[in-house]
Amino acid sequence: MSRTEVFLDTFFNAAVMRQYLPDIIDGFFVTCQIAILVVVSGLGLGLVLAIVRSFRISAINAPLIVFVDVLRSLPPLVLILILYFGLPNIGVLLSGYIVLWLVLTLVLAAFAEEIFWAGILSVNAGQWQAARSTGMGYLQTLIYVILPQAVRLTIAPLTNRTIAITKNTALGMVIGVGELLNQATTAQSFAGNATPMMMATVAYLILFVPVVYLGRWIETRFAWKHA
Repeated sequence: MSRTEVFLDTFFNAAVMRQYLPDIIDGFFVTCQIAILVVVSGLGLGLVLAIVRSFRISAINAPLIVFVDVLRSLPPLVLILILYFGLPNIGVLLSGYIVLWLVLTLVLAAFAEEIFWAGILSVNAGQWQAARSTGMGYLQTLIYVILPQAVRLTIAPLTNRTIAITKNTALGMVIGVGELLNQATTAQSFAGNATPMMMATVAYLILFVPVVYLGRWIETRFAWKHA
């Protein structure tokens, strides 16, 4: 066999593709499910935490800041292993799917909270004063005046961070979650061929390239210059 034929047989073996395509598709959909859940719950929780922090209640903000800093400092893999293998020792049993979703949600929420908080602080103080002078309460001012501006200011860093964290769904492989990388590595082990990994690579591109372009469109569409 020529080098080209060896390469094609190793990475694009048609028989292996046909055999393991259903497994790769199953892993693809599991990855999509977790990614969507993480984005929705992580961004939502991050926004709630930023709103809570804006009230500047020391008894709440101090532990909140510690919580956020710890989650931003630790690698997601460490948290996944602690929850999955540590919690059963105290009688708490969580599936790998739930552990992966929970950890990535908390990590995304921690970064999102800091980004939203930075956006809130970036809004000119005059906006607060103008809104309060019309008789609006603090919460009304925050929700109707400040947050729309703050969110627009944070779209670019928020989009980039969200994409980076959702790609960590591949960490589910270490705790047996049937996501894309897990299915691909398992298939590769049985097939003795790298084709399943190449199929997973293509699947990741199909999943995340549109997300990257969507993020770029959102950044352009809602950039502050259009306000």
